[in-house]
Amino acid sequence: MAGSQIERAFSLLESLTGEPRGLPMQTLADRLQIPKSATHRMLAELIRLGYVRQNPENSRYQLSTKLVALGFRYLSSSGADIVQPILDRLAQDSGELVRLGVIDGQRQTWIAKSQGARSGLRYDPDMGRDAPLFYTASGHAWLASLSDTEAMELVQRQGIADPAGFGPRAPRSQDELLGYLKRAREHGYAWVEETSAVGTSAIAAVVSSPLDKRVIGVLSVAGPSARLPEARLHELAPLLLAATAELSAASQASELFA
Repeated sequence: MAGSQIERAFSLLESLTGEPRGLPMQTLADRLQIPKSATHRMLAELIRLGYVRQNPENSRYQLSTKLVALGFRYLSSSGADIVQPILDRLAQDSGELVRLGVIDGQRQTWIAKSQGARSGLRYDPDMGRDAPLFYTASGHAWLASLSDTEAMELVQRQGIADPAGFGPRAPRSQDELLGYLKRAREHGYAWVEETSAVGTSAIAAVVSSPLDKRVIGVLSVAGPSARLPEARLHELAPLLLAATAELSAASQASELFA
């Protein structure tokens, strides 16, 4: 791959974030498209700095907890304490998973959550990853705040994963996606059923800056479709919209939305 040393280092770290069991050096070299010797030097430096460790049992390379610690340190000092009670209350009232994504340029990244389900089925994906725009409620809510042209440009820029991995009710074309966005604009929130996976549903709405109405985040409620049929999703809409209004008001005191 082309790019500077620091770009390669971050690409290496990003490759390891989705591999809790670690990766062999050759696999990392192949992914980065650089020589094995250069990969070895980079890994040695990251190990020295404490960001990567090598598993002595299988020689695979894994992330250490240093990056996680840095993330939590940032969140604890950047207004997460202001935001979290709002997420916790919505999770308790809905009994489902609540997630907050922040808009950073052309990306929407899930950075905070609260789980309201205490028993039975639980939907609880990882944080810290970008929301897929094409088939998630969070993606649709953000795209619906844009023009159709801007929305399609963002989708194309992010890319569309293999449709075989989508849920059975995911949009299968640009026109179908635009239909989802049209209904989201009409209602003031987006909702999906079994678009990202079989048996899951979600509803989402944007958080806007109180100063200029710029979209700065997206709040969602997600869970098993057995508990969240379409009627239940619409019942949750007032709670969701009230929470987004609270987050909008709190955003000026939180660096999470800076």
